[in-house]
Order: sequence, then structure tokens, then C-alpha cells
Amino acid sequence: MKQEAVDAVITGLKQAGVEVVCYLPDSLLKELYPALDADPDIRTVQVTNEGEGAAICGGVFLSGRRAALIMENSGLRASVEHLARLGLGAGIPVIMIMSHRGDLGENNWWAIPHGITMEPILDALRTPYRIVKQTQEITQAIEDSYTWSYSAYHHSAVVLSGGIVR
Repeated sequence: MKQEAVDAVITGLKQAGVEVVCYLPDSLLKELYPALDADPDIRTVQVTNEGEGAAICGGVFLSGRRAALIMENSGLRASVEHLARLGLGAGIPVIMIMSHRGDLGENNWWAIPHGITMEPILDALRTPYRIVKQTQEITQAIEDSYTWSYSAYHHSAVVLSGGIVR
């Protein structure tokens, strides 16, 4: 991930009022995590699985603050139960920023299913998403995601395409 994309994510988070970021480290976003950890305005929480991150983000929402769950799109499958209960059941939004494993150009056979299943899972969770393909669109996509989710009381996702994260 290039530095300008890292900067755009952090700018988008700050402009959206995010104070807490939960993440499970992955290789595609490896440049983002140290930058988040070093930022004095954002508290980071490393989680053991994405479901745990969704639950923490839900708790942050209930405290009146804003959080983000940053993960590889493979984490979507791992967090479905938590997301369904929070969003569909309780109206507690979790905003996800995901790398797009399995996007065209992916060269790892094991990552292809992540790309194949991501959109159907987001659709099943009734979660709108934007696949961002240009670095200059990242900040606005993050802001739009928070505006929508905090109006709808439901999840949304910003997916950073393979071209941005590779």
C-alpha cells in the first residue's frame, strides 16, 4: 500500500470523527497499521478475530464515539454472526474498511474465494459498500460511509481494490 493511500485512509477516518480503530493485521494493509498506531488522535486495538473487532466497534458506538473495523475481506466471513446481530438485530453500525483479496490481479490461489464471496455476503447482510479503485477517492468514500451508517444505523463498507493495496 502506497503512502498516499495510507494518508488518505487516516485523513478520511479523522474527518469522519473516528477515535478508535480495531484491526487484525494482514499483509495487504501492513503499511497502514504502524501509521495508525503512531497517530496520537486514534486509539488502536489489535483484535484476535474480526468478530471481536466488530463487537468492540459496536461498544464504541454505544459510548457515543466512532470506531472503524479495518480488515482483509476474508474477515467478513469470520465476523458475519457479530455483524448480523449488531446491524440487523440491534441497529448498531460497524463501518468496515477492507482490503480486497481476490480482486482481479490476485496471484494467490487461496485468496480467490475471498473475492468471490465478499459481495454476496455484504448483500446478504444488507450492507452497502463502495469498492474504491482510485487513491483520491478513499477519503470521501470513508466520510460517505460514516454519514450513511450513522443516518441508517446500519453497517457500511469501504473496500480498497487490489490496485490500491498491492
